[in-house]
Amino acid sequence: MPSKRDYYDILGVSKNATDDELKKSYRRLAKEYHPDVKPGDKDVEAKFKELSEAYAILSDPQKKAAYDQYGHAAFDGGMGGGGFTTDFDINDIFRSAFGDGFGGFASDDILGNIFGGIFGGGQKRRSGPRRGSDSHVNIQIEFEEAVFGCEKDLKLNAVEYCEACKGTGAKPGTAAENCKKCGGSGQERVQQQNYFGGMSIGYTTCSACRGEGKIIKEPCTACRGNGKVHRNKTLSVSVPKGIDSGQAIRITGKGNPGENGGGYGDLLITVYLKPHKYFTRKGQNIYARIPINIVQASLGDEMTVDTLYGGEKLVIKPGTQPGTVVTLRGKGVPNVRNERVVGDMVITLDVAVPTQLTEKQKDLLRQFADLSKEKKGGFGKQRK
Repeated sequence: MPSKRDYYDILGVSKNATDDELKKSYRRLAKEYHPDVKPGDKDVEAKFKELSEAYAILSDPQKKAAYDQYGHAAFDGGMGGGGFTTDFDINDIFRSAFGDGFGGFASDDILGNIFGGIFGGGQKRRSGPRRGSDSHVNIQIEFEEAVFGCEKDLKLNAVEYCEACKGTGAKPGTAAENCKKCGGSGQERVQQQNYFGGMSIGYTTCSACRGEGKIIKEPCTACRGNGKVHRNKTLSVSVPKGIDSGQAIRITGKGNPGENGGGYGDLLITVYLKPHKYFTRKGQNIYARIPINIVQASLGDEMTVDTLYGGEKLVIKPGTQPGTVVTLRGKGVPNVRNERVVGDMVITLDVAVPTQLTEKQKDLLRQFADLSKEKKGGFGKQRK
């Protein structure tokens, strides 16, 4: 299967493009590759879908940030424990770029009818069951919790199907009836002039049932006919070992409820790490700076250093220079996909030069200097 093209290349913009530049480029290209230009041309339809998908991602700040960091892996489960979805509604994309009038294009339902073969829409798209949208939340965890994994209780104000009416919106014991005006399809057949001067025949939202296809005569009192209710709940979340800041955990079926009996979307939990007092992290490696004195650097030493896994013996070789790097293998972060693969701890040794010396210490250093065979200048010449 061919790899996807870069979204920025598709829209012909740079990675630093502003929202206005993105919109301007999409509007221009969407007009050029609109299926009305060449009805029935599959290449044009595919190009239009590609443009709309790229704009859907780059015009959404959260999805754009994920794409900039992870590329297409952010939307195909390649982020390690989670990701985003590339599902989008062509009507919403067009409305954001062209406004409610779509700049002369067909209305939203007509557009959905025209592009039914491209985007999975269709004449009865509104009245059929539709999966709920994904919901997004952020959590902040401790540095160590990201390394070793943890369980977190997440408090949510969730939207769920009403238990009383099972999401139908109708009073228990009653049922919604098919709309007589649209025959239950949720849409009316209309004819409208498109952007290119031609006529598009399609379907628009039924004015009687507002696209639902059903009429509720006796609404459920628990949800007031909405079929959904808000409920505070606590969800236990397993944070995997090795997760990094900005990565997301996907909880299937814990997002928003769908429409007309459609399933729930997913819950995407983006994780952010609190900074550590001593350690920093890059990928699977942990970095730290440890000070040693000039005696330890000159004569060598053994010392115990703190790691995320407890104390670890560190051997300092005689003649150690400032900035020397020592690596402790396997003392870093587990791979989020395979916890048996663990990174390293990388230690930089900082030689601390004393700023306050006693007279005895100064005298000893002078004796050391006198005993040295050479006192070198800036270019290695012996100083007299």
